[in-house]
Amino acid sequence: MTDPLTSEAPERAEPVLDRIARLEALLGDPYEPGNPLGLDAVLRADERGELLPEGERALREFGLGAEFVPGAYGGRFERADRFALLMRGLFRRDCALGIGHGVTSFIAGLPVWADGSAAQRRRAAELLLGGGRIVAAYTELAHGSDFARISTAARPAPDGGRLLDGGKQLVNNVGRAEAAVLFARTDEHPGSRGHSHFLLDLDELPPDRVDRTARHPTSGVRGCLLGGIGFDACPVPADALLGVEGGAMETVLKVFQVTRSVLPGMVVGVGDTQLRVVLDFAGRRQLYGRPISELPEVRGVLTDTFVDLLICDALSAVGARSLHLLPEEASVRSAAVKYLVPKFLQDSSYRLGVVLGARGYLREGPYAVFQKAARDLPVVALAHASGAVCLSTIVPQLPRLAERAWRPALDGTPPSAAPEALFRLDDPLPALDFGRLELTARGTDRLACHLPAVARELTDEAAGRPELGELAELARLFTEELAELARRAAALPPRDRTPVAGRRAFLLAERYTLLLAAAACLGVWHAADGDSPTAVAARRDGSGAETETHAGAGAGAGADADADAGAGADDRAAFLADPRWATAALHRLAERLGLRRGPLPESAARQLFDELVERHAGDLTFDLFRGRLARRSVPDRGVPS
Repeated sequence: MTDPLTSEAPERAEPVLDRIARLEALLGDPYEPGNPLGLDAVLRADERGELLPEGERALREFGLGAEFVPGAYGGRFERADRFALLMRGLFRRDCALGIGHGVTSFIAGLPVWADGSAAQRRRAAELLLGGGRIVAAYTELAHGSDFARISTAARPAPDGGRLLDGGKQLVNNVGRAEAAVLFARTDEHPGSRGHSHFLLDLDELPPDRVDRTARHPTSGVRGCLLGGIGFDACPVPADALLGVEGGAMETVLKVFQVTRSVLPGMVVGVGDTQLRVVLDFAGRRQLYGRPISELPEVRGVLTDTFVDLLICDALSAVGARSLHLLPEEASVRSAAVKYLVPKFLQDSSYRLGVVLGARGYLREGPYAVFQKAARDLPVVALAHASGAVCLSTIVPQLPRLAERAWRPALDGTPPSAAPEALFRLDDPLPALDFGRLELTARGTDRLACHLPAVARELTDEAAGRPELGELAELARLFTEELAELARRAAALPPRDRTPVAGRRAFLLAERYTLLLAAAACLGVWHAADGDSPTAVAARRDGSGAETETHAGAGAGAGADADADAGAGADDRAAFLADPRWATAALHRLAERLGLRRGPLPESAARQLFDELVERHAGDLTFDLFRGRLARRSVPDRGVPS
């Protein structure tokens, strides 16, 4: 019998794109003073330290809980990349609302879909579909991200079931949730089989044995109800065990690959909001008799931030699609996404704050949302997995990746190529199969191996297309960097091949994440370039008939859905196929790696700035999707071009 969670999804039009448009319309004009879901209301709720009540009501009516439930159980979760795109709209408006009313239940549901019994899956699905909440109870402040050392214990009860002792802290919504997925110790002996998951009905626990009243205020995402739960010989039934006893650590290491791949794509919306705020400011603030957006330094910051958002979107989109297409490689790729995207967003936040100046600290006025986003970002970056934890996942895998994947690819004989659908952002995807997730990538890395393959193609193509010359040169530089990384990774001593390695191994892991970002950008551009009208015309045979392409088969439904979602699919496709954004992206990444110094060439920077201004004036998102935002009721004066 086919498992409903692992069967392939049918190819059809994407209703999620309609829901993305509906959610944006529901959120409405962010700057309309009377909008109960506008930025003024968001900021007032943040000052009160609460989630926006009108926002929670609206999201319940929208049925957001259904987005966290697989379609096989009556929900709407089918594609990780589209789920991240939908949630990005919510994070663009209010990061706290995105986390507090959404992400926590999504995270908590994953172990249930992966390991739960049929009854547990039905219970979780019914709860979320009905607007309820499930919390993920993992964190203990005494142990941080080291789950192996947690002290909350579930010991056998004399009359069956378990008795819980200990406590969890920084658990979002624990004071008002109906259920919790609890990670607890079930064996005192050392080893990886000493922890288990439990699906708890919180309302059924004896009130004298559990305490859910603790609250932990934070500097960012103030509205999130981060609390604690304490157990004192609290009885839970035997059927609360989720999966097999002792199997929780392996499940955590697998399903957290999903959250690490998806959450950063949502948070790109926070960077979008910050850039939009500073664009408004730069168009209005006069210095030396002209708007500061005309000053080269300011214009450079705005353009660089735009390019960084495109890089973040490319890496996070490819990472999310990898969950469906290359789940065996997700351990290393998800860690790279979770490390690099928040880092880029925080760096951009700092640079934009310099442009905004003192106004970036004000908690009132037209630019107040910037300081809220600046406070929220570090909390979100740390949540679920810190940068150090992500790099420690990558470090032990570097030597094996170098030997089994990178070196063969550099020699022109990779074990297997990356599927084109990995980079074609509108192509359909099979359902996410939790059973195919692995603890390590086992030396396979088809994304990084895509770099030398594209570099070779670009070298040939640039001979007939001068506009590809700079991109071809950058692709060559990154291929050489991959060769150097392979050499240095293979030479790591044994002590630097563990999660407690020295600084040099962690620096290699960081450089590797930048190479993956370059491969993602190149892959997305190259796939779009291959589908552009120019490239399609070049593929015509002697009779003038077009040769069939995979992308042509997958573009129809996506293009129609795009049109329904608001943005022009043709304009988006044209932008993706333009080598200028990919060239700028690789230029930025090369700067980070120390391969190139100095700003973008003036002509390329000007064209990208014009694209940014056009999107801002047209209420379009600053990501690869180029989606339509709610229209402003009062037209902004804009940024002079």
